[in-house]
Amino acid sequence: MFEYFLAKRYIKSKHKINLITIISMLSATGITIGVAALIVVISVFNGFGELVTNTLLNFDPHIRVSVLNRSADLQKAEKLFSEIDEITAFSSFKEGKVILSKNRRYQIIELKGVPGTENKSSWGIHKTLYRGKFTPDNTKGYPQIAINSAISSKLGAAIGDTINVMSFNDLKKSISGFSLLRGRRFVVSGFFETNNREYDLKYAFTSVRGAQRVLGGSKKLSGFEIRLDKVENSEKIKQLIASKLPAENFSIKSWYDLHKDLYTMMKVERWAGFIILCLIIAVATFNILGSLTMSVIEKKKDIGILKSMGATNKMVLRIFMIEGVLIGVIGTLLGVSLGLFICFLQNEFNFYSLDITKYVVEALPLRVDYFDVVIIALTSIILSSLASLYPAKRAVKISTIDVIKWE
Repeated sequence: MFEYFLAKRYIKSKHKINLITIISMLSATGITIGVAALIVVISVFNGFGELVTNTLLNFDPHIRVSVLNRSADLQKAEKLFSEIDEITAFSSFKEGKVILSKNRRYQIIELKGVPGTENKSSWGIHKTLYRGKFTPDNTKGYPQIAINSAISSKLGAAIGDTINVMSFNDLKKSISGFSLLRGRRFVVSGFFETNNREYDLKYAFTSVRGAQRVLGGSKKLSGFEIRLDKVENSEKIKQLIASKLPAENFSIKSWYDLHKDLYTMMKVERWAGFIILCLIIAVATFNILGSLTMSVIEKKKDIGILKSMGATNKMVLRIFMIEGVLIGVIGTLLGVSLGLFICFLQNEFNFYSLDITKYVVEALPLRVDYFDVVIIALTSIILSSLASLYPAKRAVKISTIDVIKWE
């Protein structure tokens, strides 16, 4: 292709030292650094996002259906869940605030009653239990309760110890003078660790029956937790359930809704990082504009000769457009290679480590999304093309007669 051949020759100056060539090299270098930095930073956001999502989904349901009032038809809801093929498991739960106490030490916490038939290899308390055991349906002796080790330290409770559990409703009634303050005895059967400090310090777990006895209402449930075959189907199944169950009786939330503020903040940070680092590429493309403008001025004679030999304005336009795009493509390809190489080194050798006492991972997590890489590369090439447009149009406006007359 004639235009491509000339554009490639113009990138390489015939002189040993040429300002235009230096600026072109700086432009390509700037694009390389910008693209590489953008790939690494976006991969860091992806890595932390995946880490957060996996941590939460190891404990959270894919969909949570909360009961809003006592008139809700729970049997109808259970029948609906069993009829949806995408639902692999669902279970009822009972939840409410309680006060744990032992030896005049107190801790306010959220008590959650879960069934003992929960899939132990899938998610929830059974998967995060790291010491002791948790068989909530065991009816022998005191009901079992599982807590985090940090809570056990505050209470001074070890596995096998009994603690007193009082509901907030009983506390309110006692303060009002309507009843005596009383609690129920539970035995600490195990410790769990979710790698989520908010959950670890917020929840304690027991059986549904034990939670109902403490919180009141022998048959009243707080809702249902649902797991799907594919987490990607959460929104679709959420909408399906919402269309079948009355909104005044049930509140339906997906795993994304349960932590919407967190995911929204992460998305905003990701876009902010993308836009800020795109400025590096934008600055590099300004260098392309400058180098091509200077190249057009230097090549006036060549342009006049080409036009006198029959080159059309479109051909001249394409020559300088291709020259700018070539600089952008070279910088982009080098940047993509450098960015992916840095991500590979981090994933393989973990040269950027983290303090395990402060973070749940030993090294900076990176996850390369090749769709993001394509978007970054296309953005870089588009910006390079836009930067090439003005110098190319300026080259088209050069008059052949004036060039022959004065050059």
